[in-house]
Amino acid sequence: MRQICPIPAFNDNYIWLISKDNQAVVVDPGDAAPVMATLAERNLELAAILITHHHRDHTGGVERLLAHWPRAEVYAPAAEQLPAAGATALQDGDQVTLDALDLTLQVLAVPGHTLGHIAYYGEELLFCGDTLFSGGCGRLFEGSPEQMHASLSRLAALPDSTRVYCTHEYTQANLAFCHAVEPNNPELQDYLKKVAKLRQQGIPTLPSNIALEKAVNVFLRPHIPAVRAAAQHHAMLELNEDSQVFAALRRWKDAF
Repeated sequence: MRQICPIPAFNDNYIWLISKDNQAVVVDPGDAAPVMATLAERNLELAAILITHHHRDHTGGVERLLAHWPRAEVYAPAAEQLPAAGATALQDGDQVTLDALDLTLQVLAVPGHTLGHIAYYGEELLFCGDTLFSGGCGRLFEGSPEQMHASLSRLAALPDSTRVYCTHEYTQANLAFCHAVEPNNPELQDYLKKVAKLRQQGIPTLPSNIALEKAVNVFLRPHIPAVRAAAQHHAMLELNEDSQVFAALRRWKDAF
């Protein structure tokens, strides 16, 4: 049986560990130490590393992990600085076949947070780095609002049952913003209560799923009249396009 679990790192990062039998793959290992401890505890061999984008809290552990597992494959976006010599550079539409896990993942270009950001999708599993969060999305450090809106729309078009493995425990704070935008959303109200209970117990709120995110995440809901109205009121502008609503929401969240 294939297993997926989060390895906490730094203040709020999750490094995703995918394992089968004694083989493991990790996603966005910003810190090697917790990965090495988990692999040792579970008696796992590192077969591959998947990178979504170049930020150090997602790549900082790669070199040390390769020093211990030099045969591990590294996969990373072609449009960004590769995290290791010999890394396989990936573009939109490529496939990553992880024989150790009996898993094939499609590469999706999702620029916005960074220009070369990619996500990995297969078997209704989505590893999306800092593009989509539960209740939120990544800041626009390099890309434009139009790029990020297009990237989020692409992810929202995946099957509803797709599980969303993002890389930060931002859910509770994100939902507070969603509630400020759309306070009368009953599904959001229910999710807020569920997330509060999970965090009180120290339990991760992830993975999420696409159906839930489409129901509660305002960044996937700029077409909803109540969301558009709230964005227009806050921005004091008429917003005619969904991408304009998204841009207004992102600016609002940046200062929230």
